[in-house]
Amino acid sequence: MKTIFSGIQPSGTVTLGNYIGALKQFVELQNEYNCYFCIVDQHAITVPQERLELRKNIRSLAALYIAVGIDPEKATLFIQSEVPAHAQAGWMLQCVSYIGELERMTQFKDKSSGKEAVSAGLLTYPPLMAADILLYQTDLVPVGEDQKQHLELTRDLAERFNNKYNDIFTIPEVRIPKVGARIMSLQDPTKKMSKSDPNRKGFISILDDPKTIEKKIKSSVTDSDGIVKFDKENKPGISNLLSIYSIFENKPISVIEAHYEGKGYGDFKGDLAAVVVKNLSPIQEKYHSLMESDELDRILDMGAEKANIQANKMLKKMENAMGLGRKRR
Repeated sequence: MKTIFSGIQPSGTVTLGNYIGALKQFVELQNEYNCYFCIVDQHAITVPQERLELRKNIRSLAALYIAVGIDPEKATLFIQSEVPAHAQAGWMLQCVSYIGELERMTQFKDKSSGKEAVSAGLLTYPPLMAADILLYQTDLVPVGEDQKQHLELTRDLAERFNNKYNDIFTIPEVRIPKVGARIMSLQDPTKKMSKSDPNRKGFISILDDPKTIEKKIKSSVTDSDGIVKFDKENKPGISNLLSIYSIFENKPISVIEAHYEGKGYGDFKGDLAAVVVKNLSPIQEKYHSLMESDELDRILDMGAEKANIQANKMLKKMENAMGLGRKRR
C-alpha cells in the first residue's frame, strides 16, 4: 500500500476551500492509502503567534480532522512538534539546501516583501516541510497548486541526499485533485479563497453558522446576465459556486446547469446555501463534541506514538548516512 503525507498549519479558520481542496479528499484517501495527517505547528511559528491562540488552533484543527471523517484506526493523525524527528531531519535537510533555491520560493518572496524584520524560519521552512514528507517514505503528497513549488524542492532535496550520501529516500509524487483543488473567493472569484482575506464575506469557515453561510453565499459576486452556466474565464463567480455545488452534491456540473435553466441566480444561491449547511452541520456537531473530550487526546497520543516509531527509523538512517553520532546497529 502506498503512503500519503499531508500537513496543515493550525493558523486559525479552516475555510470551505481547505475542506474541499484537502480535508474532504483525505477522507476518501484513507481507504486506499497508508495516510499520515500532520498538524504542522512548527510551520506556524515562522510568523508571530499568540501562545494560547496557537494551542487552541492546534486542538481545533485536530477535532476538525476527526469531525470530517478521518478514522484514527485507518490513518495516523498527529501534531508535528510531538515528533522531534521532524525538527532534527529538517536541520539536516537545511544543510543540503542552497540559499538561492530557498530565496526563490514564491511564498517566501510574497511574505517577506516590504518587511524589514523577516524570520529566518520563513526562509528555511521548506526543508522542514521536506523532512515532514520524507520521514515516512511518502509516495504521494496531495497539495494545491500553490504548494507545488515546495514539493518540487522536496524532490530535489531527496534526490540530492540520495546521490550524495545514501539512497534512502522515496521520491514523492505530487497529487493535485482534479476538481475543487482551488475554490475561489466569494467576493473576488479571480483569487483563491483564503482565511487571511480581510473581507470576511470572501470565505466560508467550516464552523460558520447557517445564517452566516446563507448571507455569504447570497452576497457572493457573480455577473449580470443571470444564467447559471459554467464558464471559468467569462463567468468566474458563478463557475466557482457551481464547482462547490457539484462537489457537495456529487453531481456533474452539466446536470446542475440543466436543473437551473431558465432560473435566476437567486434560486441557485438559495439552494446552494442549503446544500452547504446540510453538509457542514454534522461536521460542526461532531467537532463541538470532540473539543472538550478525552477521546481527542487519546487519538492524538496514539498518532504521536505511531509517527514517532516510523520517523525515528528514518532519522537513524539519515544520521548514519551523514556520519552523525555513533554508528547505529
